Amino acid sequence: MKKLFVLAIVLLSFSTFAQEAEKAKVLLNEVNAKVKGYQNIGIDFKYVLKNTSENINQETRGDVVIEGDKYLLNILGVTRIYDGKTLYTINPEDEEVTISKNNTEDENTITPSKMLSFYKEGYHYAMDIVQNVNGRKIQYVKLTPIDTNSEIKQVLLGIDAQTKHIYNLIEMGKNGTQTTLTVNSFKTNEPISKTLFTFDANKYKGYYINKLD
Repeated sequence: MKKLFVLAIVLLSFSTFAQEAEKAKVLLNEVNAKVKGYQNIGIDFKYVLKNTSENINQETRGDVVIEGDKYLLNILGVTRIYDGKTLYTINPEDEEVTISKNNTEDENTITPSKMLSFYKEGYHYAMDIVQNVNGRKIQYVKLTPIDTNSEIKQVLLGIDAQTKHIYNLIEMGKNGTQTTLTVNSFKTNEPISKTLFTFDANKYKGYYINKLD
């Protein structure tokens, strides 16, 4: 009788977990469908990096314009232009431009073009807490990497329940580092220059050009 009771509890727990995972998947699919419906997206955001054991607490702001796989990102005084094939990292302080064919050197890195859809592959889903943020209902989804060797412990994705836009992303690393990206403004289908994602070498005469490929 006791074994049957334990089995029933296990089956009930598994069923509840499966239902929550399905709810999370449905919500994430709604977010992805909403994003795909936009021609372009402009985001102003706050970025916070914390690691208590290393005494790190860094906060900065940035902005990014995304169109398909292309993006223009400004953060920490550095501009990154990705035209869909080549990544240009422009550092005015060092007067250096780094050119690479790879969008990212680390497949675990959540790049701007992946930020709104990275969760489609490689994660287990689960519904998490709901928070009220200035009158907005933010539903969190917990994402746990399927790859147990991943440096990421888990990701919490906050989603505005009404607009289906991402409100924030909290990534927790196994090394104790926590990075939080919070969206301050989210604009869509804005008129943008045809050359926005084009690197103009004439603007950076005198810069050291570092070609990695």
